[in-house]
Amino acid sequence: MTAALPGLLTGLSLIVAIGAQNAYVLRQGLTRNHVGLVVAICALSDALLIAIGVSGVGALVQDHPTAMTALRWVGAAYLAGYGVRSLWGSRKPQALDPLEGRASGRRTVVTTTLALTYLNPHVYLDTVLMLGSIANQHDGGRWWFAMGAAAGSVLWFTTLGFGARAASRLMSRPATWRVLDVCIGVVMIALAVRLLLG
Repeated sequence: MTAALPGLLTGLSLIVAIGAQNAYVLRQGLTRNHVGLVVAICALSDALLIAIGVSGVGALVQDHPTAMTALRWVGAAYLAGYGVRSLWGSRKPQALDPLEGRASGRRTVVTTTLALTYLNPHVYLDTVLMLGSIANQHDGGRWWFAMGAAAGSVLWFTTLGFGARAASRLMSRPATWRVLDVCIGVVMIALAVRLLLG
């Protein structure tokens, strides 16, 4: 649990940020258009990428210990930049307009969800590089960290997709995203400091 809880919180911090994928999941939830399918694709994709990150970075670290130092600095720089960007974005938060467009068929929904997931370079930085390198700071608990991060994805996408109707007014307010951006920024900067000190 000492590794799973940080994994959960880190995973949530990385995926909660407003973006195209979250806007799409929210839109599908509000229109009740293949919500379960979208949530499953997003959550399973995150779990797969997190596992790849933990496995790959773990093997790299065992063979090349100096790589961990490089990853630590790159990871800390990315986290700090991400945190600063979130804090900066909280100054002028954007409201989502998830009701743009019409309901789509299953094939279109699957294609769009996969594209928003795998064609986004940030997903690789967040899941494969970032979560993989942070997980390896937990030594023997890295897979617990990975499971916590994957659980964070399941929790977030399920809540966003299926809770969209109930939270439609709240999620469309810029003030909601301001609070989220500030929280994300603080957590990311704290993680960057921890990564450097670790």
